[in-house]
Amino acid sequence: MRRRLGTTLLALVAALGLLGAPAGPTTPAEVRAARPDLTITTSARYDVQPQQRRVRVTVDMTLTNHLKDTTTRRFYFNEAFLAVMPGSSGFKASWSGSGSPTVRATRRTDDYTLLRFGFPQRLYSGKTAKFRLVFDLKDPGGAPVRELRVGETLASFPVWSFATDSTPGSTVTVVFPAGFEVDVEAGSIPPPTRDEEGRTVFRSGRLDKPLDFFAYLVGDRPGSYASEVVRTEVDAQPVAVLVRSWPDDEPWAERVSRLFADGLPLLGERIGLGWPLDGQLVVEEAVSRSTSGYAGLFDPSTSRVEIAYYADDFVILHEAVHGWFNGALLSDRWANEAFASWYALEVAADLEVDARPDVLTDDLLEARIPLNAWGPVGTEDTVVEDYAYAASLELARLIAERAGDDGLRRVWQDAAGGVGAYQPPTGGPEVNDVVPDWRGLLDLLEARTTASYADLWREWVARPGDLLLLDARAAARDRYTDIAGGTRGWRLPRIVRDAMRMWRFQDATALLDAAQVSLEQRAAVEAAAAEAGLIVPDTMRSTFEDEDGFDDTLAQAAGELETIERYVEAAALRPTTSSPLTDLGLYGTNPDADLAAARSAYARGDLDAAVAAAAAAAGVWSTAEAIGQGRAVSIALLVLAAVLGLALLGVAMRRRHRGVVGTAPGD
Repeated sequence: MRRRLGTTLLALVAALGLLGAPAGPTTPAEVRAARPDLTITTSARYDVQPQQRRVRVTVDMTLTNHLKDTTTRRFYFNEAFLAVMPGSSGFKASWSGSGSPTVRATRRTDDYTLLRFGFPQRLYSGKTAKFRLVFDLKDPGGAPVRELRVGETLASFPVWSFATDSTPGSTVTVVFPAGFEVDVEAGSIPPPTRDEEGRTVFRSGRLDKPLDFFAYLVGDRPGSYASEVVRTEVDAQPVAVLVRSWPDDEPWAERVSRLFADGLPLLGERIGLGWPLDGQLVVEEAVSRSTSGYAGLFDPSTSRVEIAYYADDFVILHEAVHGWFNGALLSDRWANEAFASWYALEVAADLEVDARPDVLTDDLLEARIPLNAWGPVGTEDTVVEDYAYAASLELARLIAERAGDDGLRRVWQDAAGGVGAYQPPTGGPEVNDVVPDWRGLLDLLEARTTASYADLWREWVARPGDLLLLDARAAARDRYTDIAGGTRGWRLPRIVRDAMRMWRFQDATALLDAAQVSLEQRAAVEAAAAEAGLIVPDTMRSTFEDEDGFDDTLAQAAGELETIERYVEAAALRPTTSSPLTDLGLYGTNPDADLAAARSAYARGDLDAAVAAAAAAAGVWSTAEAIGQGRAVSIALLVLAAVLGLALLGVAMRRRHRGVVGTAPGD
């Protein structure tokens, strides 16, 4: 995550007219504006001298008097003025002729230093003179963002060309010692070459408009860092920070060490999360080139931070916050930058340090883009980058106002734990490995706080196509709320919540429609069961809450309704009055026990057993009278047979008795 340098370093060449004193043999001296009358072209060479903490500037000047004498006047120049960089010092002038030229500063401003040259001899009409000016650009020390820095590790300074107005032909050469890697941070100059000594050499070539030329060069020379381990704690968890600074920049090391040591514990408390990185965090001083013109870069894959030498306290704290907001907690660039800036400001206030974030000015608003359209680092114009940083911070402010500190903490804790929105009302949380993007963040904010944020997303975040998606979301959420509120204790299956979390609203709506049909069938089953005096099993609820959708639920409902119907039909066959034949047909059976078995089987969800038991009861009751009739006939026949048998037995006994009496002896 990077922070761009907010202020481009500029230098202004003060192009001043050279003044001369023409004179005639009989007239007093007269001052004239030189402009095209006296021209100057230069060959300027900048030699970077790190050990002396300076840039030695050598300017070889060619001055030409373009005036023409008359019969009564002879024109010459005996002095001239030239503007060089502010802060220049150690001026020395020389030439190859007799006498010594003089040079002194006559005016010093924040934009330039004005030099006055005194010629050792008059420069007459049509004549040319060559002078050499030598001066130094010395590192003044002080603020890290100073324009001029020269040391063993870093050299940054402006480069000018010197000439009179509308005078082509000047050149510029800049020489860095071997080992320096140099970038042109502002302005332009052709790419460098390396000489036989390994030095980096820039050459402008002949300049048609020398006074338009400007370059700001930054060179760094890799070398050994001065390292210090800073130890602190986040939520009672030890955190080690290795601060690596340039050996000649102790103020940077002290400032960064202090802000990380004091800031990380406060950030952990405000964000509500422990330190998320494993191992030692490395914070390393760098030039802006290392971060593509930005003042900071956080690489969570290596636990390494690059912070530019010129970065202010806000940028340092901003990069510290990226320990949390680095793409692992939230995925979108604008969201990570927004809350990195927001928490940096909050902790800066806690530490009472000066923090100067991007301000959303009217000029920046003219470059307004949806934050979802903010491209990767290095792909946007400077003004768009500035707008996006300022706008994302403003959006974070608005979100924080609605969510509150505790609400934001709950959101970050869910995001860190992979807990999305639309959680079930009971049971443990549903987790996944998806890092929330702008959609997931909106859902989490509205799930874990009591506020709505869709209006902010429409105003600041959404692209035109995203607005249609937000419309679909609003409709789907209304439908979801309506259906979820009518489940009466049942949980919608996860497939519905996943569709909502992934913003597949067409799928979610279709599933919710199916859920409504299932719930209507549930009501039908419950009504039918209540009327039949049956206890509804949990089977339909299980299929409703299952991940396979609602086809099984509808099939279960159909099965239960059919079972209830079979039970009701069986119960309806129970005789309402008693008759001998029915009682005879029911003798030895227990259809009420079968019906009770059907009720029990249905209550535990065994529909096949319930249907079978109901069918058994129905079969007995439906055939009881017929069976009774059959049994009555059988009984009658048995009785008749018994009577006939007894009658025949009596006849036989009488006959036998008579035969025995007639044959008795002695009759």
